[in-house]
Amino acid sequence: MPEIEIYTQPWCPYCTRAKQLLDKKGVAYREIDAPGGTPAREEAMRRSGGRTSVPQIFIAGRHIGGCDDIVALDRAGKLDALLAA
Repeated sequence: MPEIEIYTQPWCPYCTRAKQLLDKKGVAYREIDAPGGTPAREEAMRRSGGRTSVPQIFIAGRHIGGCDDIVALDRAGKLDALLAA
């Protein structure tokens, strides 16, 4: 199973939704607390090509995007293949 990283911040409904989807899939992930102005948020921005929002999700080091992106992958039937790689 690939390493899954998700940069989040407290009280973020999009972060919660993305984590719920991953939980539903039964996969383990590393949550990285990244509130605005922190080194973790700067790292998320650098790794995601400048995206400033959370969550930012990475599967096997590949930037997947945010909540809407991972939901779209799931709806298109493409998320399970990424999680199984």
